[in-house]
Amino acid sequence: MKRREFKIFMDFDGTLSQKDVGEQIFNKFGDEKQVIKIIDDLLNDRISSKQSWIDLCNSVSSVTEEELNEFLETMQIETTFPSFQKYCKEHKFEIYVLSDGFDFYIDRILKNHKIDGLVVYANHLKIMEGKLIPSFPYYDESSYSSANCKSNHIINHSSEDDFTVFIGDGNSDKDVVEYCDFIFAKDHLLKYCEKERITFFPFKNFDDVTKKIDELKEKKRLKKRNRAVLKRKQAYMVE
Repeated sequence: MKRREFKIFMDFDGTLSQKDVGEQIFNKFGDEKQVIKIIDDLLNDRISSKQSWIDLCNSVSSVTEEELNEFLETMQIETTFPSFQKYCKEHKFEIYVLSDGFDFYIDRILKNHKIDGLVVYANHLKIMEGKLIPSFPYYDESSYSSANCKSNHIINHSSEDDFTVFIGDGNSDKDVVEYCDFIFAKDHLLKYCEKERITFFPFKNFDDVTKKIDELKEKKRLKKRNRAVLKRKQAYMVE
């Protein structure tokens, strides 16, 4: 039997990391009332993800790089991720981290936990004179719920022969699941998939994901999700 190519795409905050690091940062350093309102507006689709990040960064009156790095030392990754990464490496499954968060803290946390070899796409953040300055190198105006258009990365890094897998938990993952064959969801994303009647596998940690992918790759007849195939074909045609 021909070896099946699984492309693994995954969220960072609350998926690879134990907590939503972006939210934790602004709860720590931002104006509390402003942060609560901004997040509520985001989750209720009153503002876009890009606007929410701009507003959240503006809610921080002052922070140094040293203060932020010290805080990031307390952020933990999901304990089962290293074994999942090893499993993917052994089976030659490529992993792409697609985050609506910021490279500043993702790179730092991965380095702190000695995680390397991942392809990461995220928004950019720098600190200038105590201010958080965001920028969005992968922004696409068609993507409302993520300032980093995750679906574009799916299209750019998969082919018609691949079985696409997405692992996520959050509001920024709503658009991207339309393009993936197999979806692992928890928390906010799980509720969204249930509401929209999108087929998914619930998961608690990466051991659950490994077990299910093992089952999928051994099936004699493995079908792609029709809805996702059509969405990818439409995107390929546009390109």
